[in-house]
Amino acid sequence: MVESTEQQDDDIWLLDDEPESSEPQPGAAHKRPWKVLIVDDEKDVHIATRLAIQDIRYKDRGLELLYANSASQGYERILAHPDTALILLDVVMETDDAGLKLVHRIRNELGNHAIRIVLRTGQPGQAPEQDIILNYDINDYKTKTELTVQKLFTTVVSSLRAYENLLALEKHRQGLTKILDGAADLYHLHSLQAFACGVLKQVGTLLDPGLGSILCLENEEHSNGPLRIDVIAATGVYEPLTASGNFSALPELATSIEEAFALKKSVYRHPYDVLYFHSQNGREFVVHFSPPWPLEEVERNLLEVFCIKISDAYDNLHLYSQLRRSQEATVVALADLAEFRDADTGQHVMRMQKLVDALTQELKRNQVYARDLTSEFIEMIGMASILHDVGKVATPDHILFKPGKLDPDERRIMEQHAMIGAQILQKACDMVNGRSYLQLGASIAGGHHEHFDGHGYPQQLKGEAIPLEARIVAVIDVFDALVSRRPYKAPWTLKDTVNYIRERAGSQFDPQVVHALIRLIEEDRLPIKIVQV
Repeated sequence: MVESTEQQDDDIWLLDDEPESSEPQPGAAHKRPWKVLIVDDEKDVHIATRLAIQDIRYKDRGLELLYANSASQGYERILAHPDTALILLDVVMETDDAGLKLVHRIRNELGNHAIRIVLRTGQPGQAPEQDIILNYDINDYKTKTELTVQKLFTTVVSSLRAYENLLALEKHRQGLTKILDGAADLYHLHSLQAFACGVLKQVGTLLDPGLGSILCLENEEHSNGPLRIDVIAATGVYEPLTASGNFSALPELATSIEEAFALKKSVYRHPYDVLYFHSQNGREFVVHFSPPWPLEEVERNLLEVFCIKISDAYDNLHLYSQLRRSQEATVVALADLAEFRDADTGQHVMRMQKLVDALTQELKRNQVYARDLTSEFIEMIGMASILHDVGKVATPDHILFKPGKLDPDERRIMEQHAMIGAQILQKACDMVNGRSYLQLGASIAGGHHEHFDGHGYPQQLKGEAIPLEARIVAVIDVFDALVSRRPYKAPWTLKDTVNYIRERAGSQFDPQVVHALIRLIEEDRLPIKIVQV
């Protein structure tokens, strides 16, 4: 038995005659006790009740006894201990109906319908049993004279059993809701690290809110080969393992993890519980968590359901990753096909991708065009930018590689590449639902030669009518073309290039984008090295 010492100055008498300490039963340190609140204004009733029930154990869990000598104090105890399982409640205390008012406050003000309430009265005529049973949400009604030690035992155990069943149902309801909500969140994560962190968050939500350190690991071999554990994400005291991966100081935990991978099932060995799940493509994962108490059956069942949802969500992540890689491969192939004739094309598009990514992040960092710079946009624009000149596949070589200035007819043919590129990519992206690299590439191909003042081509769009992705790529395309050696020109100096682009801010280029690029240059934060001759 565990006794609460949370007493107010006006009920210090409740401590009289109580033992100074109580040795915990074997295993008590690992089992959460049932909380039982005794509310009565008679000292002898407290003492007698304590002596009668202090040694009761149900489901290998002892009792933690709480005390109150008035209804108002009982209410404070419930506020401090909402997980109280049972109240042994006197009816007549500071008023004739003080106990009944407390029942009303618990059920209606606090909305606590799980706690079991057993009314005890020494004056049954003061609170007729039939009226009480009909009008109040109580679970039993006893006169104090009939509560022998045996009947108290029966009353306490039956009340704890009922509380346990109600709690299990509520945990199932809440747990399943959290599982569905948590799994939905996991379906939106698009990287393994984010997925692992999401799993840790959801396990922490599903179990005790005070859950401390948790850990997500993968068996890198995921076959019959030797176990190779990769720490994907960790919290609390386990965070250093993300860098070291060394479990030599945690042999018991390492044993549980190895057993889970070997048996391909979860291992519940408090405090080294390990949750196991695997994906359809054969990858294996475990999550270690450290709840303060051994998990109850209802919690284990919920976690097993959660494992199924985690596995499904991971398979979704895997399919998403495969689809994204396929799209990226398609983009690279299109870019290579369009400009394979240019020996510098490979380097140019790689520089473009890095510069566009850096410039977009700089705009985001300074909260410029924040509404447009979604995480999806930032993730995709760099790769999509390499499609900016895909329409040049239709440009004749004698025009594309002419070392001198183009005549008006040649200029018109050259300028067709913007619209041709947009049409090629748009036709392809019409076959894909949602935003894709191809869709963003079509917008870039068709708009990166538009000028901010409306004097560009092919549609003479002006200002923010030009898509943001095209305005970003327009600046980077010119910047890289000027500082790089091309078949028809020598590289410009960085100073001359910056002056050229700055002079055209507001006319050819979006000034906000130009300012962001110049900040990167002046602060030496470009992702590529500019070689000056």
